[in-house]
Amino acid sequence: MQPSTEANKLNFTTSPNQFYTWHNYRCAYEIYQPNHSTPEGISLLLIHPIGVGLSRQFWRRFCGEWYTTGHSNPIYNPDLLGCGESDMPHVAYTPKDWAKQLHYFLQTVVQKPAIVVVQGGLLPVALELVQKEANLIAGLILVGPPAWAVTTKKLPEWQQKLLWNLLDSPFGNAFYRYARTPSFLRSFSNRQLFASADTVDAEWLNTLVKGAENIANRYAVFSFLAGFWRQDYSSYIASIKQPTLVVVGETASSISQEGKQETPDERLADYLAYLPQGRGIKLLGRNVLPYESTTEFVAAIAPFINEFS
Repeated sequence: MQPSTEANKLNFTTSPNQFYTWHNYRCAYEIYQPNHSTPEGISLLLIHPIGVGLSRQFWRRFCGEWYTTGHSNPIYNPDLLGCGESDMPHVAYTPKDWAKQLHYFLQTVVQKPAIVVVQGGLLPVALELVQKEANLIAGLILVGPPAWAVTTKKLPEWQQKLLWNLLDSPFGNAFYRYARTPSFLRSFSNRQLFASADTVDAEWLNTLVKGAENIANRYAVFSFLAGFWRQDYSSYIASIKQPTLVVVGETASSISQEGKQETPDERLADYLAYLPQGRGIKLLGRNVLPYESTTEFVAAIAPFINEFS
């Protein structure tokens, strides 16, 4: 179910775009808070997915629904380097790089314990972040995590470099220009992200098209496609001491070949078998639950977050 965008606009305020400097790069973020009450409760730190045109705007619908339903937690919503309004250097990004950026953000901007909410294939960034900063992470919500076979299988380094070099070329440049067209974005969203084509709406497509206007966004996308995030993270997951909620779509799928045979129930069971303080839930939807099933997603995670208040 999609919430009313107009109603959401009345229930929260967001800071003007704010920036901080990390390793001489300018990084963007915004802070959400309820419009008619004082922010209270534990803070949320959102980690957006990587993809053509994706940025912190991915979370805007979720933030609106969070406050529409009466919650008042402050929400910190940063743009990862290479995305949105953050700088976009021509580098190959790894989960460790983005985790270092968020570690600095936690220490200098948030400055208090938060629940990390991470979408999809950016799970490795959250796992690397927990390794660096346990004290400022009170809990985690893993939304639509990758198939277990993908999360626990290292892609050979030579293969990662080969894919990066192939993409970081005139061929990759041409591919990205095609991939940011509305027709491709709609087709990909229908095939890989959403359970229903009806939910691939104009708001989603317009946000992606606008986010992909800066061609330099391709470096973050190519880094993800090259598989620099493909490592064996099973020991990292098993070492998480914080309470962790895993949220999986009832029709969750995997783009990677290794995970195509896995059912959503199997995915959930595999993660929970390793997480010391894990719990899980399935929701109507596929792979982008905070956007596709916003109302259900908010209702599902609220009890977990309220336990920290």
